[in-house]
Amino acid sequence: MRHLFSFYCISVIFFVVIGQSAAAQSGRRTRGNSGYIGPVAVGSTTLNLGIGVGSGYQGDYYNSPFGMKAAIEWGLWHAGPGAITLGAEAGASFSNGGHYDDYKSNTTVIAMRSAWHYGWKVRGLDTYGGFSAGIGFHHYGYVHDNRYNYNQVIPVFGAFIGASYFVAPRFGFNAEAGYDITDFQVGVIFKLK
Repeated sequence: MRHLFSFYCISVIFFVVIGQSAAAQSGRRTRGNSGYIGPVAVGSTTLNLGIGVGSGYQGDYYNSPFGMKAAIEWGLWHAGPGAITLGAEAGASFSNGGHYDDYKSNTTVIAMRSAWHYGWKVRGLDTYGGFSAGIGFHHYGYVHDNRYNYNQVIPVFGAFIGASYFVAPRFGFNAEAGYDITDFQVGVIFKLK
């Protein structure tokens, strides 16, 4: 658990330093035609919800795990032509099958996340990449001769890239890939502020 906290602190410090130095270098160019930052900016709040292929935590998943994730992010710092967000995510990854037909495995995750967002001067487009760190509640079990259940709390770290396209000022579609709660997901995004 101490390693998880250390990783999270280092990640936050890294993004703060990068954001502050980039904002200092870009001056007032972070907005307007020369530095369009897209729908996700300093002061914005977004919520995305997605489903897709879940991550295979602990290596005991069979078939393709199903995953779902919700993430909320707040735009906190300017970073060059983009913005750095800090937020939280929660979700789960599920799998079954394998050696025994009644085998089931799942991991529920709660984590912090941070990302750098950039709009590429395309109206409604937001692209981003970032990291996450948190804890996972992992369970697997099966019934074969005797019932077997195993539970553990594990540290989870993730990296992801994604893109959102806003079809309305406060609503859009989202896709995300990487090693996080989901390996790939599609869903919707809401701009709350």
